[in-house]
Amino acid sequence: MTSVRASDEDRQRVIGVLQRHTEAGRLTLDEFSDRVGTVYAATTLDDLRAAIVDLPALAAAPAAPPSPEPAGDRHLLLIFAIAIAVVAAFAVVYTLIK
Repeated sequence: MTSVRASDEDRQRVIGVLQRHTEAGRLTLDEFSDRVGTVYAATTLDDLRAAIVDLPALAAAPAAPPSPEPAGDRHLLLIFAIAIAVVAAFAVVYTLIK
């Protein structure tokens, strides 16, 4: 028996596993709720394992695709820079004709 204390991060990881099994239809909402209660009451890693011991291992979650570069932000920055240049040019012209 492993008497290593469980951390909050360990508990959240196990709850994530339980959520995916519930989404896959392996657990009912009542079973999920009961097991989450077990997870929150767990003090050791063995206590946490008891909540998922009868469930098959999950495939690794697919990595999130890289987020596209925000091209819209570049365009917005360019427009803003042009607007500032135009305002500055008007200020110069206004100062010269005044």
